[in-house]
Amino acid sequence: MTYATLSELRAQLDSGAQTACSLAEAYLERVQALNAELNAFVHIDADEVLEQAAASDTYRASHGPRPLEGLPIAIKDIFCTQDGPTQCCSNILKGYRAPYDAHVITRLKEAGAVLFGKTNMDEFAMGSSNETSAFGPCRNPWDTTRIPGGSSGGSACAVAAGMAPAALGTDTGGSIRQPAALCGITGLKPTYGRVSRRGIIAFASSLDQAGPMTRSVEDTALLASVMCGHDSADATSVADAPEVDWLGACAARDMKGLKIGRPREYFIDGMDAGVLQAVEEAIETCRELGAEVIDVSLPHTPAAVAAYYVIAPSEASANLSRYDGVRFGHRCEAPEDLLDMYTRTRDEGFGAEVKRRILTGSFALSSGYYDAYYLKAQKVRTLIRQDFLQAFAQVDVLLTPTSPVTAFHIGEKTDDPLTMYLADVFTIALNLAGLPGLSQPCGFADGLPVGLQWIAPAWQEDRILAAASAYEAATDWLSQTPATGGN
Repeated sequence: MTYATLSELRAQLDSGAQTACSLAEAYLERVQALNAELNAFVHIDADEVLEQAAASDTYRASHGPRPLEGLPIAIKDIFCTQDGPTQCCSNILKGYRAPYDAHVITRLKEAGAVLFGKTNMDEFAMGSSNETSAFGPCRNPWDTTRIPGGSSGGSACAVAAGMAPAALGTDTGGSIRQPAALCGITGLKPTYGRVSRRGIIAFASSLDQAGPMTRSVEDTALLASVMCGHDSADATSVADAPEVDWLGACAARDMKGLKIGRPREYFIDGMDAGVLQAVEEAIETCRELGAEVIDVSLPHTPAAVAAYYVIAPSEASANLSRYDGVRFGHRCEAPEDLLDMYTRTRDEGFGAEVKRRILTGSFALSSGYYDAYYLKAQKVRTLIRQDFLQAFAQVDVLLTPTSPVTAFHIGEKTDDPLTMYLADVFTIALNLAGLPGLSQPCGFADGLPVGLQWIAPAWQEDRILAAASAYEAATDWLSQTPATGGN
């Protein structure tokens, strides 16, 4: 049952075959059995989960079900929640409890969801492997010697291992799509501004966006339909965003006449041969389903990683300046003076990768270097966005690999940050351009999942949901589950 989709679980709840309490108990047992091995959850309060489930059963009996009534949803440790700690997997926020719920969390509660613990992540969402977490690395359920991807690695692992039917993630440079690909699940990064950022601990404010991580495309649409919506208290939330029929987009499952762009720059030397083969086979399946595949070019793609690793650290250096030991979070012991408190608090609280990005960003924004680095990176960002606009003048959607490699071994790239950064080479450009992207499983390479990435114009999530649903229905990748913990 723990590998059922949200839609299947909702049907069981509606029929009375299951209750919210019985579902919560089943998933809690799964977490108890697997979390010591996988380290997907960094906090879970079984009593609190069961209280929420009991309240959901009571609500259902007297009012009928809401959209997510009784469904357990795991929460990445970057979303503020009043119930339980919000630590961003960092020592500087160890034990921190937020005074309010993130806007997305409020929407989930109003929809009847059972908030199901906090999942592991790279510290402050800075990483591609979940190895920078202060709680230790999460492990990939397909091979526990390998990483689950990052930064939303715990959310991806929890869904893939049947520890939760769905989870929330955030995506700044691929942090939903890349772990979804490496763990064999579906993940969506909506258009920037589609989901409120209020109550999500900031990494890079112009890039961060929350999204769903689930087993199926339909489940992604269901969770997105609840998460998305205008928030007047968030200046980056777009008030007049075009509406999407989230579930209706999944119903057609038809690719006939769809024009799919295959960007040349996303099929490069150095990709795993097995990844390339799986993606090419997926493209051929799309052709068989009636789509037309057209080669297109996104010429500034090679500059995306460099531009991103100037812009994101620059914004991070500003956002993380608030963690100083004065108002909340960790404070060093017995500081000699104010400067000593600042320096030792931040040195003790932040991990190596976070420090590296703060220093990089501070340098890029410093006097004499702003024009050479930050301003130039923003100009490259504009060129990347124009590339996508020109491509979408020719095609309806773009189709690419999500990651050039499958999940690598824990510790394999920790001593080489640049190689680690290149793991996001196919996902970063979407965040720079603010576009929606979805990753779904499309096969295996040497027994490890491979992800297929769909990209659409801004606000056109329905295009990728319709195409991804059609592909999912024509294949059996949804039924594949890892052997970890038994099936």
